[in-house]
Amino acid sequence: MESREHRAGKLLIIACTISFVCFFGSYMRIPIVPLFATSLGADAAQVGLINSAFMLMAGALSIPSGLVSDRLGRRLPLLGGLLLLAASSFLLYWSNSPLQMAGIYLLFGIGLSAFSPTLMSYVADVTPPEVLGQAYGWYTMALYGGMTLGPAAGGFLGTALGLRPVFLVAGGLIFAMFFVALIFLPAPSTAQARGSVRPAILPALMGLMGNRRLMACLVATLGTCFGFGMFVTFMPLYIRSQGMHSGHVGFVFAAQALANAISRLPSGKLSDRVADRSVLVTVGLAVFALALAAFGLCRSVVPLMGAAAVMGVSMGVAFTAVCALIADVVPREQRGLAMGCYNTSVYAGMMVCAAGMGPVIQQRGFQTGFFLNGAVGVATLLLFTTLYRRPAPASV
Repeated sequence: MESREHRAGKLLIIACTISFVCFFGSYMRIPIVPLFATSLGADAAQVGLINSAFMLMAGALSIPSGLVSDRLGRRLPLLGGLLLLAASSFLLYWSNSPLQMAGIYLLFGIGLSAFSPTLMSYVADVTPPEVLGQAYGWYTMALYGGMTLGPAAGGFLGTALGLRPVFLVAGGLIFAMFFVALIFLPAPSTAQARGSVRPAILPALMGLMGNRRLMACLVATLGTCFGFGMFVTFMPLYIRSQGMHSGHVGFVFAAQALANAISRLPSGKLSDRVADRSVLVTVGLAVFALALAAFGLCRSVVPLMGAAAVMGVSMGVAFTAVCALIADVVPREQRGLAMGCYNTSVYAGMMVCAAGMGPVIQQRGFQTGFFLNGAVGVATLLLFTTLYRRPAPASV
């Protein structure tokens, strides 16, 4: 028993390391891509379309990827996703037009769709149920730790070395994690047990869609990531419009991700102790909506960093609880599919925002964009509360 727990702990540490480095590398590019695209002649709407390209692919393919990982195991989509993520960074280094960047970002999206839901499912596979919230606290803390340092490092490297070299550094880091996963991350011992239970794809998906509490979690994820898409896609341009430089972009992104990362572990522990995890989701969604709207009132780096930090804490509280809730409310053999639905919601929300808010910003300005996203956050809170609290029909 102790040896199995020790093994589970080691696998969790390895998974957290891979997550940290991969999101560090990927998020080094986040503040650089909008600036690099504009240097190649892209406007705000085209920047939004470039970001929406990878979100479209990641969202569309996350559910099929989850199904593949449920049936064929976690290793194949995980390793393939890592290779595609690294390749997309290397290709960005040689891109010379916004159209090429959009095509490369489609490849980035395919890689994310294979990597992210698979590794999330792997964490649940190797973790005892009674500490699932803490495990996701550690995992998502590592994930957002990478997001903390990645944008700051990308911003500073972009200032010191130029924009293109950032893509080479990011690709090299992610490629190294392919070998870490290949050597040190075996298939979870439950894979064979799951492989014997293979419900048909469409009935399995329809069954999950009838799970009201899962749907509430997906609604919360979709609406919150719509707002996060505003931050990721347009915050670098907003900061530049206020007369600041790429180093300031790194500070603001770092403030958000640092607060997000630090809040994950205590949020995970708290979610294992509260009687109803949905309370944490509700609080997180409310604070998130307020912080997002507050960006529209900020005109310098310090207020932007403060609002970003509040936003990060709210996401840490809400999303840690959402991940644990999803693992709680779906059958173990459908966990990959459920996490695929979760990741589809993440990227669908960000994609719709990236594609739709560019024209709004061009016509009405950044302030209107932030206020509208705050209103979407409030609507998300109301929908989550209504759907999650609705009693399930009695079983016969």
